[in-house]
Amino acid sequence: MTVFDTLSEYGVVPVIAIDDADQALPLADALIEGGLPVAEITFRTDAARDVIAQIAASRPQMIVGAGTVLTEAQADAAQAAGAKFALSPGIDGAVLAHAQRIGLPFAPGIMTPSELQLALRHDCPMVKFFPAMPAGGPNMLKNIAAPYAHTGIGFNPTGGVTLDNLPDWLALPQVRAVGGTWIATRADIAAGNWDQITRNAAEAVARIKDIRSKA
Repeated sequence: MTVFDTLSEYGVVPVIAIDDADQALPLADALIEGGLPVAEITFRTDAARDVIAQIAASRPQMIVGAGTVLTEAQADAAQAAGAKFALSPGIDGAVLAHAQRIGLPFAPGIMTPSELQLALRHDCPMVKFFPAMPAGGPNMLKNIAAPYAHTGIGFNPTGGVTLDNLPDWLALPQVRAVGGTWIATRADIAAGNWDQITRNAAEAVARIKDIRSKA
């Protein structure tokens, strides 16, 4: 079972920008308490590497990955910190090849069939469909994914995904897990609103369970 299979079981991956490494463990605990021990810590802040390292070392039950990985150096830093997977908003063949060499499961961002084919050439089991809603939403992804259904590649739509449109995304069989930016917002983390983050995580878990039970 791959790490992407495990992410698929949860159905949602909190996408997180965090500015202070001292908040890493309270964040992890809030997500764990909400039944969602998964996080994509984006390399949009200087604290990202330290946050990943703290969570990986002190909360081994968390499946922590790195997001916004744009370079080979960031892929190395993410893996050294303990990231179990990495994602990117776009696709870069050199970074993909490097991730393969070091054994880091990597899901690049795609928005077109041509980009998807590049990901397939690099044997990516999952890609990030980004930015999901501005790119055309579930209907656009349905049409992009259809000719490639036989390949088995999965999708992680991120960008504009909400609890309200979650059923539309999960109705697509190729969608493995959505990226949830609403679960642990930068503002809530900065303010230490851990109870709110726990509630958001629990609500997302419950909604996904309900959607899948009716599928």
